[in-house]
Amino acid sequence: MKEKLEFAQQLIDFIYESPTAFHTVRTVKERLHNCGFIQLQEEEKWDIEIGGKYFVTKNDSAIAAFVLGKGNAEECGFKIIGAHTDSPTFRIKPAPEMISEGSYIRLNTEVYGGPIINTWLDRPLAVAGRVTVRSENILYPETRLVNIRKPILIIPNIAIHMNKEVNKGIELNLQRDTLPLLAHVNESLEKGNYLLQVIAEELKVDAANVIDFDLFLYEYEKGSIIGLNNEFISSGRLDDLSMVHAGIEALCKVDAVQATNVMIAFDNEEVGSRTKQGGDSPFLATVLERILISQGKGREEFFRALAKSFMISADLAHAVHPNMVEKHDPVNRPILNKGPVIKISANQSYTTDSNSDAVYEEICKKADVPVQKFVNRSDLAGGSTIGPISSTQLAIRSVDMGTPILAMHSIRELGGVLDHTYVTASFREFYNL
Repeated sequence: MKEKLEFAQQLIDFIYESPTAFHTVRTVKERLHNCGFIQLQEEEKWDIEIGGKYFVTKNDSAIAAFVLGKGNAEECGFKIIGAHTDSPTFRIKPAPEMISEGSYIRLNTEVYGGPIINTWLDRPLAVAGRVTVRSENILYPETRLVNIRKPILIIPNIAIHMNKEVNKGIELNLQRDTLPLLAHVNESLEKGNYLLQVIAEELKVDAANVIDFDLFLYEYEKGSIIGLNNEFISSGRLDDLSMVHAGIEALCKVDAVQATNVMIAFDNEEVGSRTKQGGDSPFLATVLERILISQGKGREEFFRALAKSFMISADLAHAVHPNMVEKHDPVNRPILNKGPVIKISANQSYTTDSNSDAVYEEICKKADVPVQKFVNRSDLAGGSTIGPISSTQLAIRSVDMGTPILAMHSIRELGGVLDHTYVTASFREFYNL
């Protein structure tokens, strides 16, 4: 159990260093560099060798890593694990400062994805993201990452005395009720540029050279291992950084095999994936084809390789909620710490079919990992994930799965300590095939 707890703590540390998709990619890059991976550039010719370890990024917020297989790709194919780097949050709008009562400074924000809004209230919040700075080349401005590691924001609730019906349920107005409080107005703050000054100081640049930013809120408090027997992980962004962490750790710990092992983490899954760095882009297909091109092969070999490939679409699953058991399918009922979950849907919101289900079940069996299944109640519509979206770009066999959690899309989700070890073991077994 000690090793499992240590691995769960590594996940918590990884998540804390990855408050945005941009920071997730940076954290993953550092891990890959430490494992001997070499970064490739999209705009350069790729020179890769059999058994070599490589990675490439897109938009600073998506990343694809691979270990080039020893066999011919058209005969051995690709073994792919896909996850995503983004999580539901709030994005800060341009010119965000809003003054209330001549005293309070609030930030104008908009919702990103589908968070459980009320879980963001009354919590210390920090800011992180990407900042674009003026450079000598107009077409290629400089980008910098920023993480203001201080609880500088909070979204305060209104007192129950002024909202007597609050405990009966209330709909929050996203333009009025969710604007975070930043500070009091005072003479030391330059009017209209409060946040800009903080960013410039953090990056040690002239505020006049900051052109724009992609900034998001995140919970300042770090995740923790909880429960009477230390069996649970309480943290934000378990969806889907736990799968990114598991996939990267598995890839780092296996040697080259006949097939080419690939781990890809897309961005923007929470808002539909229709971006150049999302699952509904050619990013993965381009990476796979360039691997073959760099080996002197063409489209024929590429299509043959796809026919021999398999993808695990790794995105978290819903565990049965102990207080709302009626919300789940009466038979298939995933439980925390009982193993990864295969996700199945008749309307194909998940890619799993009997063939791909069998593949992942056998992988888990070989790895001595328990496996569970999830289907929605027939009268409740569920979500989707990168599996079906990626299938519109690449017609390869795929299974949708993930570890079970409670409170998905809350500012703090709840997962199982054992499940993170289980799923990583299954990924390593997959890559070792």
